[in-house]
Amino acid sequence: MTARATIAPAPPRLDSDEFAVVIEGLTKRYGQITAVDGLNLRVRRGEVYGFLGPNGAGKTTTLRMLLGLARPTSGTATVLGVSPGSPEGVSRLGALVESPGFYPFLSGRDNLVVMARHSGSPITEIDGLLEEVGLSTRADDPFAAYSQGMKQRLGIAAALLGDPDLVILDEPTNGLDPAGMAEMRNFIRRLRHRCTVVLSSHLMHEVEQTCDRVGIISQGRLVQEGTIDELRGSFMLRVVVHPLAKAEAMLSAMDTVESVGRADGALWLKTRPDRVAAINRALVEGGLEVSGLAVEQPSLEKVFLELTGKGDAR
Repeated sequence: MTARATIAPAPPRLDSDEFAVVIEGLTKRYGQITAVDGLNLRVRRGEVYGFLGPNGAGKTTTLRMLLGLARPTSGTATVLGVSPGSPEGVSRLGALVESPGFYPFLSGRDNLVVMARHSGSPITEIDGLLEEVGLSTRADDPFAAYSQGMKQRLGIAAALLGDPDLVILDEPTNGLDPAGMAEMRNFIRRLRHRCTVVLSSHLMHEVEQTCDRVGIISQGRLVQEGTIDELRGSFMLRVVVHPLAKAEAMLSAMDTVESVGRADGALWLKTRPDRVAAINRALVEGGLEVSGLAVEQPSLEKVFLELTGKGDAR
């Protein structure tokens, strides 16, 4: 389903605030089932915000509430400074949530023309969008003949009609081959220069390479939020050196080292990445034999599994 504006003409851009999305205590219940439970998060303007969670964590339900497609049971949300679903917000918002829906017998270009006329967006921008998402050579083929990856690309082009302030993308690389996924990651990174992006994905490497900040939800609640480095935690340096005791004493006295410990015949240092060269140089100049330096840091996947206790990130 592709959400687009249905009013014309679009009002002027909203005044710039620090946050494009603010969610406070957002809750959605379906009978006895709580899909979203007191969710709190903030998306800053101009960033790519990654939204991660296991199957059933409440990601898509949250996105639907932000688009005004589902009404919260309780709590509040503002999108671009206004309530979800309000005309002044919807007109500056683009989205690709779940499967993109288009007229199957119209071409990709003609589908975008229909949507542009319906939303009051300039038709003149369509060819540029098709070029950006890599569909220029297939723009005149019927939508029914598109692969799943091509349908995703057209859905993203539709979400960008009218130059929105905020774009919400749910699994945008679904159906793309590895080359297409890499192109889409680069494309999404470029989007931060013209709009805010909320990206829901189950692909950890996609999130790591694309997003400025990440929010992880489990059972409808935010369990952790921060930059990739903040989520992955402390940077550790494994040093294989001889003699070990002398190296430990030397490193313990260095201002560039926060802590030193021994494990598995090596020293483990808590330090910053920009201090590694200086540490290596100090050990060598001190007459010690350094045979190995290795950076150790938890992967985003490991952090995710520890926080959610799940085997996948869907």
